[in-house]
Amino acid sequence: MTDAASTPNNFIRQIVSDDRAGGKHDGRVGTRFPPEPNGYLHLGHAKSICLNFGISRDFAGTCNLRFDDTNPAKEDVEYVEAIKDDVRWLGFDWAELRHASDYFEVFYRSAIKLIEDGKAYVCDLSADEVRAYRGTLTEPGRNSPFRDRTVEENLDLFRRMRAGEFADGARTLRAKIDMASGNINLRDPAIYRIRKLTHQNTGDAWPIYPMYDYAHCLSDAIEGITHSLCTLEFEDHRPLYDWCLDHVDLPGHPELTESVRAAGFACVPGRPQQIEFARGNLDYTVMSKRKLMALVQDGLVDGWDDPRMPTLSGARRRGFPAAAIRAFWERAGVTKQNSVIEYGVLEGCVRDELDGSAARRLAVIDPLRLVLTNLPEGHVETLSFPNHPKNEAFGMRDVPFSRELWIEREDFMAEPVKGFHRLVPGGEVRLRGVGIVRCDEVVRSDDGTITELRCSLDATTRPGEAGADRKVKGTIHWVDATRAVAADVRLYDRLFDVPDPDDDTDGKTYRDHLNPNSRRIVRAWLEPSLGDVAAESVWQFERLGYFVADRRDHAAGAPVFNRVVTLRDAWAKAAGK
Repeated sequence: MTDAASTPNNFIRQIVSDDRAGGKHDGRVGTRFPPEPNGYLHLGHAKSICLNFGISRDFAGTCNLRFDDTNPAKEDVEYVEAIKDDVRWLGFDWAELRHASDYFEVFYRSAIKLIEDGKAYVCDLSADEVRAYRGTLTEPGRNSPFRDRTVEENLDLFRRMRAGEFADGARTLRAKIDMASGNINLRDPAIYRIRKLTHQNTGDAWPIYPMYDYAHCLSDAIEGITHSLCTLEFEDHRPLYDWCLDHVDLPGHPELTESVRAAGFACVPGRPQQIEFARGNLDYTVMSKRKLMALVQDGLVDGWDDPRMPTLSGARRRGFPAAAIRAFWERAGVTKQNSVIEYGVLEGCVRDELDGSAARRLAVIDPLRLVLTNLPEGHVETLSFPNHPKNEAFGMRDVPFSRELWIEREDFMAEPVKGFHRLVPGGEVRLRGVGIVRCDEVVRSDDGTITELRCSLDATTRPGEAGADRKVKGTIHWVDATRAVAADVRLYDRLFDVPDPDDDTDGKTYRDHLNPNSRRIVRAWLEPSLGDVAAESVWQFERLGYFVADRRDHAAGAPVFNRVVTLRDAWAKAAGK
């Protein structure tokens, strides 16, 4: 177990620590991560994953992965498998894999108990009528005309709902609580509805499905969850969570406890406690699954794992290390106060992680040919470069060098502006690891485009020579044009070009704020050692940024790299920060 004192404290950790010290739940800690399999997980979900699994790890507890699969209209096995992959990729594993649908029979029998106890009734109001009867924040609701049905009539109707006799939406089962409650969630909420849809886990076995608020708390009780950690939007739902636990009373009802055992589970004694925390929000993103789904379905991105998407699969394909995402949410902290965190903070965590773990390589993404005219035709050398300037344990590598090189086009300026310290006509610059070169001639095509620089190498400035320490203001990188490997390089950036894409005060929607420069594909040249590296391996292209071999499209002999992040935060500079 990780020493709890080594992890930054927060109010939830303090609650758990105090509960254990006081002997609550016999000192046991059980958490769960309960996603609905109706889409891919995003970066906001990672906060809940890290919190739930981190609490269980640090307090020697357990954390279940439970799929909240109570809405078959939106759920798919594809999402189930993607969620499992994402949780494992983030570095966590679950004590048990569960589904809310595992407990459908228990939920049904619990609903029968509520009806028998006079705590639930079958209602024939339509969805629009229910809304009209519900009231407002300032006005109480009105009782449904079906609220006073007898227990016998309710049992009969509910069993017929279960048998599939009625059409979708024709009836609901509602908890009988208080239509005058100041909390609208307690105004006789629906706990079952009719949905004649095939379920991704139970097939066509059920024509009725439980509502989330009802199923969630009972699932927690069945699994022996001690601390049910939810985001703040569920704070107003907590009274309903507690009402269901109180009136179903799974541990105190032998028949229900037996139905849990019959389903192959143990009903652990103790009462779950719901605790709310602020969700994770970042600028320059949208976190709505509905909007992310629309981006995918409308072809505005290349699928859920598009490296510009804020999904975990997108972040992974982009090359964000799982450790950086965990560090980011640890740095953000856990509070009750909603806030928006700058995307640059996440990118900073990525840079911090990759600075120490990514080996260095030479690459040119916008090539301009440079010929060293004072080296003979066919000149070939092999130079030795460190794989990491800060860690000798990374070792050295061989880099080919010849008279024909590629340099970055932006490292030459025919008419230099003030402060430009790279290569200019008649000027000198140091070639990384080679020596000082002077630009003697600029070759242009018929349309005036610069196609080649003809330069001379000062042999006295090469490593080990007497003039190696001669000073010039600029140093640029290069690759050997005769042996470099061609690659497709995708220069990814933020998907949206404004901090709050959801702000519609100007009449625009998030679609209007898609960044037209969020992806640019270039044909680049790389040093040969990058030609057959493994997919998902991450490298620093010196002076350019961090790049990852694409996990889907990269192959030996046909390399494809995605830019993970630039070396510096260009967005902060543009904003004047």
